[in-house]
Amino acid sequence: MAISSSLKKILEILADGNFHSGTELAEQVGISRSAIWKHIRSLPELGLDYHALSGKGYRLNDELELFDVEKILKTLHPQVEKKISQLDIFYQIDSTNSYLMSEAGRQKSSGAICIAEYQHAGRGRRGREWVSPFGSNIYFSILWRFSSSPAAISALSLVIGVAVVRVLHRIDIQEIGLKWPNDIFWQEKKLAGILVEVSGEADGPCTAVIGLGLNMFLPENAAQNITREWVDLRQILQGKQVSRNVLTALLINELVTVISTYEVLSFEAYFEEWCHYDCLKNKRAILYVGQQQFSGTVLGIDTQGLLLMEDSNGNTRAFASGEVSFSRRG
Repeated sequence: MAISSSLKKILEILADGNFHSGTELAEQVGISRSAIWKHIRSLPELGLDYHALSGKGYRLNDELELFDVEKILKTLHPQVEKKISQLDIFYQIDSTNSYLMSEAGRQKSSGAICIAEYQHAGRGRRGREWVSPFGSNIYFSILWRFSSSPAAISALSLVIGVAVVRVLHRIDIQEIGLKWPNDIFWQEKKLAGILVEVSGEADGPCTAVIGLGLNMFLPENAAQNITREWVDLRQILQGKQVSRNVLTALLINELVTVISTYEVLSFEAYFEEWCHYDCLKNKRAILYVGQQQFSGTVLGIDTQGLLLMEDSNGNTRAFASGEVSFSRRG
């Protein structure tokens, strides 16, 4: 769904969570009351629930904290801000990863960051949709250029997972698990996902676009088509408020720090920390690699970030890529 300039103004007004009459909205936006009503009826397409009450007007069921460049910059560490070449916030976009992947070919500098209020074609791994309702969660991507080859940064998504866990701990969220190779879980429910896409020559250099989607609040109507178990920060924190802008800045601080030092430190510097949060180790699982699938017990990962799986015959194999599901979930 496209967000017009009129709908953008309406969303900015309604973001406070209070009632606003059709007359008030029409005057502020500069369109008719019937046009206002047409826009209001389209809000569920953005994943937003609203309430209409005769004599009072319209309000969103939940207050929104829209992204603000100044608020994000205020929380960034000075040394991190120096490494950011560009920081763009979009009201709507197909996918933050898709945008930066296309920009990578236009010689965009390392450290470019794209943040979105709404993705109409958000992407997870293996082409899956990443549900991206407007103004509710965190969706951003970072473009980074490496002198190394794609193979040398193959464990980058695991390092990003460690960075995200560090930030979640800072806002007092415990019981976090990392599911190889790119998911962040809380009590075996998915909280966030990482998508790393790499392009470049086999022997280097290469460019990586690192995307993160984190559930802060998934409105009921937006989440109804999600088939896997999920959780958001609102459920975990049970009413405790966390600023969307501040949390985004904290994530950028940590991600840019680990990305910018990755070629020097490599995955081995994060190996033990990742293993501490491994939520697959010693569990029965099914690994999907292309059209093939392998069943067995996950033994953990090695120092290169490869998944180790033992089959029913006691043989251990190492996998560089694939999609893992807990066996009990089929």
